[in-house]
Amino acid sequence: MAISTATVEPAPVRELSHRRSSRLTRTDKIVLAIMLGIPTALHVAFIWAPALFSVFLSFTTWDGIGGLRSITWHGVANYHQIFTIYPPFWPAFRHNIIWLAFFLTVPTVLGLLLAVLLDKQIKFGRFYQSVLYMPVVLSTALMGFIVQLIWSPDQGLVNGLTHGTTDWLGNPRLNLWAVLVVAGWRHAGYIMVLYLAGLKSVDSSLREAAAIDGANEWQTFRQVVFPTLKPINIVVLVVTVIESLRAFDIVYVVNRGRNGLELLSVLVTNNIIGEASRIGYGSAIGVILLLISLGFIITYLFQTFRKEVPR
Repeated sequence: MAISTATVEPAPVRELSHRRSSRLTRTDKIVLAIMLGIPTALHVAFIWAPALFSVFLSFTTWDGIGGLRSITWHGVANYHQIFTIYPPFWPAFRHNIIWLAFFLTVPTVLGLLLAVLLDKQIKFGRFYQSVLYMPVVLSTALMGFIVQLIWSPDQGLVNGLTHGTTDWLGNPRLNLWAVLVVAGWRHAGYIMVLYLAGLKSVDSSLREAAAIDGANEWQTFRQVVFPTLKPINIVVLVVTVIESLRAFDIVYVVNRGRNGLELLSVLVTNNIIGEASRIGYGSAIGVILLLISLGFIITYLFQTFRKEVPR
């Protein structure tokens, strides 16, 4: 007589499986739907819908008067004019590049250095960390007022200490760098916290193994510790790019983003809510900013998901 090799699932296992599948009651499903649905609806309504509508408006001409019926399709003419005959665009683009290059070098290196020092468990380390992170808590608009207190030609801190009369905020060749010093001071605290979190997660056995092999402190950091911070480096890169492109409040408070402080974000504001009311123009510049940001964000997401997908 043939013996069947088919296995029959025991009754307790079937009951346990059924119990797991019916763990969520109808009320639980309703609550879950509400908890997920409301944030998703708000996110779509306040983030994705305006972003997609801005992309649409970038191909139109609209002064915001007369309702949506007054919107006129303009094709790629806005983009063509921005790249060819719109004088403020390229200076603003250059200033954003300078802002990005400065953030990638000075504040990032300073933040990494501060993180390495604080990771050594120095005395009053918690206090230093709080003080260095304090500027990050302050709003960028308030940082704009701090810029004026430091660099004001009449009553500024710098001219007061040096007894000078340099017009730091009125000179187009100096004001961008004066603002960058304060903005970099704020950004360094943010980078410090990111790198400090990364350093805390480094396996101590790696450093011990490097010390046993005879590596000094610099060699250990360069060849062992820093390579393990690659995920943090990617986050720092993305955060720095976004912070550089969305810089607005601090320069707008100083002099409304004029006289050498033109940035792409300022051009967006001036075209949309300024006297010209060229919403299509402003939307096109905003889309350019979005595309530049997406290039780095997509790279970050690609690196993240590639590590999570098993090979």
